[in-house]
Amino acid sequence: MGGRVARRARTWLAVLGVAAVVPLLLPAAPAAAHNSLTGSDPRNAARVATAPKRIELRFLATPKEATTKVTVTGPDDVSAAGGAPTFSGKRVSVPFTPGAAGLYTVAYQLGSDDGHPIKGEIRFTLTTPAEAPSPSTASSSAAPTSAPPTSTAASPSPVSPTPAAAADDDGGTGWLWVAAPVVVLAALAAGALLLRRRAARR
Repeated sequence: MGGRVARRARTWLAVLGVAAVVPLLLPAAPAAAHNSLTGSDPRNAARVATAPKRIELRFLATPKEATTKVTVTGPDDVSAAGGAPTFSGKRVSVPFTPGAAGLYTVAYQLGSDDGHPIKGEIRFTLTTPAEAPSPSTASSSAAPTSAPPTSTAASPSPVSPTPAAAADDDGGTGWLWVAAPVVVLAALAAGALLLRRRAARR
């Protein structure tokens, strides 16, 4: 009799134990339908000096392309996504177009089997701003391909100083040096002519 009672007691204890465990397992079933983020590149709260070409998100389960949305915004809420996300298994990648240095936010939204969307975000800081095009590159692209036509008009030749300017430095007396010998010779010739005439008269 005692053994039968002991067996019944053990049976009821086993039933009560199963009944206590089953309610604990039931909430886990809907939770399994929810996806979640397992990692990212850059990681959350990272400080990045060199901007990556792409931002990668890794999930617990494979996300569906039709119900997955990813946005990337930088300082002043400027969009930094360089294109649509691409999917590879449990990974989602988005092209990154960096701008000013500062905080960047990657927000994602996933669909789930129970119809409730899953939302989340990661944030990282870009410490170095994106490089702007150099002025020399911009000016070279805007420069005309052909050189401007050169002028065919001949430039005026410099005027050489006239020799007469040197004579003006004598104060207008330079002609006397030329005329004086002529006058003297003429006077001598006239004197000689007069002497001959007087000698002929005698």
